[in-house]
Amino acid sequence: MAFSADELRVLRRALATALNPAPLQDDDVQDCLRLAESVDETVAEAGRLRAFLLADLVRYRQALPGSLTGYLELLQDALAAGYDPGADDLAALRALRANPAAGALLARCQVLAERSVRARLARVAQAQAPVRAVSGAPRARLLALPGGRAAADGGSGPGTPGKPAPKPPAPGERPVPKPSEVFPPRRRPVPPPPPEERVAG
Repeated sequence: MAFSADELRVLRRALATALNPAPLQDDDVQDCLRLAESVDETVAEAGRLRAFLLADLVRYRQALPGSLTGYLELLQDALAAGYDPGADDLAALRALRANPAAGALLARCQVLAERSVRARLARVAQAQAPVRAVSGAPRARLLALPGGRAAADGGSGPGTPGKPAPKPPAPGERPVPKPSEVFPPRRRPVPPPPPEERVAG
């Protein structure tokens, strides 16, 4: 993509405004809008040309080997435009490797195809890495539940498993009496003696 001298001035002014925000004149705003429209049209035109190029590449590949020269030229143009050679291109070039130009292009396409596959696998691995990290992380033990900290410590220490040990009373503080100390247990009534013992008495 090439810019004219006027478009470069507009682009430079827009970049300066982005770095140091300042009010723009109406003419500057209109120039920026026109430049943005030109860029959008150029990108759309490049997309259409790429689509036509790939369609021609498919037609020439299907007409091989008679279209060898045209196919090799179109494939080189497609590679220059960022095209990743597919399995059909590699198969066609392997069948034509007796031709020196086809053999050289095959070596180049194999390198590009391998690089594309590695990049795709790296993206997939990067997308799955957070999921694996979360699912593969060991679960922390819940020490506040019965069987937690006390069980991990072998049940040592006062208190029942899963419950904290009672705190000792502070110096000078009277311990809270237990209910059994405040309310002694009732004595069971003594049953009366059997009738025979009463008569004997």
